[in-house]
Amino acid sequence: MADKNRINPFSKANNDTGFGTNASSYGGRFINRDGTYNLRKEGASFWDRFSVFHTMLNMPAWKFITVIVLFFLCINVIYTVIYLLIGLSGFTGIVGTTEWKRIEEIYFFSTETFTTVGYGRVNPVGTGVNMVAAIEAMSGFLSFAVATGLIYGRFAKPKSYIAFSEKALIAPYKDKTALMFRIVTYKDNHNLTNAEIKVNAALQTNENGNSTYKFYELDLERAKVDTLMMNWTVVHPIDERSPLLGLTEDDFRNADLEVYVMVRGYDDVYSTTVIRRTSYVFDEIIFDAKFVTMYHESEDGKTTIVELDKLSAYEKMRP
Repeated sequence: MADKNRINPFSKANNDTGFGTNASSYGGRFINRDGTYNLRKEGASFWDRFSVFHTMLNMPAWKFITVIVLFFLCINVIYTVIYLLIGLSGFTGIVGTTEWKRIEEIYFFSTETFTTVGYGRVNPVGTGVNMVAAIEAMSGFLSFAVATGLIYGRFAKPKSYIAFSEKALIAPYKDKTALMFRIVTYKDNHNLTNAEIKVNAALQTNENGNSTYKFYELDLERAKVDTLMMNWTVVHPIDERSPLLGLTEDDFRNADLEVYVMVRGYDDVYSTTVIRRTSYVFDEIIFDAKFVTMYHESEDGKTTIVELDKLSAYEKMRP
């Protein structure tokens, strides 16, 4: 923990972050690198906390596809079992000569009914199987309606295609030092307009023998750009207004420093405002380093080329 008296008294604390000040109540960082909040909610039942819709919208694409495929396979297995329990005598057109082949035909009849394809060789003739087939057909088109809505929601959901440098740096800046990191929009045609950034620092301090967190909004060299089309090096000068003024590398470590970032801008593709968050903890801050230039002029001199693979590239300063 850092001594409260070591923090610049001219810096103004930010009490509007939404985080509590009791250090003993927190484990790890406040915000994960991917922008999610590092917390888990308990005290209510799983079904009160769980939302199928939001989970399906936010899960990775491979998981989403896996869930859809597994649901399709499993629901048809269930209907196949129901048909078998009613009995194969309720069907016509079954040509399988072995038990497994007959089960296979019923399974594919189920998939055809569920998708309302209905090829027509195997047909239900019994009352029981006809009733089940009718229910399956209804559940099939309802399921596809839900799946279509989810797929549309995933495609239409605004996404902030912003990448942050893996490390933040403490580097020389003019006649002082500064905390800095880089951001860039990495998708073609997803440039942001009226992009704004807010950076806060959390410092664990010792006040009257109690461990507490203090939060400070960091003043930036530039907190807004009209168009975020290239990379942006965000700079917090460590000057007379900075809470980091006078703190050493050991002070940063002892204070469990976390710098959390929120970028907001208007995306013309989605015609809406998008937001992206991330954070840097002490182990992700490099001292006495500078970023490598990540854009250059094309060979014909007519185009600026942004090298996205150099977003996190830096070099140590010579002693």
